[in-house]
Amino acid sequence: MPDKPLIFVTNDDGYLSEGIRLLENILRPLGRVVVVAPQKEMSGQSHSITVGKPLKLTCIRKEEFFEEYALEGTPVDCVKMAFDKVLHRKPDFLFAGINHGSNVSINTIYSGTMAAVMEGCSEGVPSVGFSLCNDDKKSNMNFCLPFAEKIAKDVIANSLPEDVCLNVNFPDGEIKGIRVGHQAKGYWSEDFKVSEKEGEKSIFWLGGEYNCMDSSPEADWNIIYKDYASIVPMQVDFTAYKVLNSMKERFENKN
Repeated sequence: MPDKPLIFVTNDDGYLSEGIRLLENILRPLGRVVVVAPQKEMSGQSHSITVGKPLKLTCIRKEEFFEEYALEGTPVDCVKMAFDKVLHRKPDFLFAGINHGSNVSINTIYSGTMAAVMEGCSEGVPSVGFSLCNDDKKSNMNFCLPFAEKIAKDVIANSLPEDVCLNVNFPDGEIKGIRVGHQAKGYWSEDFKVSEKEGEKSIFWLGGEYNCMDSSPEADWNIIYKDYASIVPMQVDFTAYKVLNSMKERFENKN
């Protein structure tokens, strides 16, 4: 019988979140699962790492083929810590989530969950992030579990292309199926609310509204709007290859 694959799990909502518990339940029958997740919620941390202060790691439980740890750090800290000190090697697969809140369109660059996925991808590990388009920490996720399980099983069976990871988002409600698309063009209109004053300092809370500027039916925002789960293949390489030659002509070898 072949060895069980080593599956690493993390998120940005913290190790006590309902989403990571459901993801663990999906993955435990599929391999040896090791979880290292933030001690507390770290949403919106993007690819931040902790420097200049120590990282505290707590073992929550250890069972046959399952281990769980909480780290006082960011999601990317969790990946780095796991690969170096907990697993002592790169895992066979990385799964992050299930995130409470949308990671479609521009939200991807703010997401701690997707930063963990990108970190895994940069290390050559097939990595997938799952998110539900509902910010409520008590939201029901059960309806999206069959689709998450289907995607996870496919990735474990067939892996992913080199340097490619997946950003999976589920609509909040009935899911008609799965569609593969691209990141929608959009932006946030910020709306900072003043809550109080502290001497001469004003205290603000960030809010805002997302604006989609993409009419393509294959844009992830529009896929979700049509009640389909969205899969966007992503990559760590940010190079804008379509303008590489024109930039060379513009800047190289000119007096």
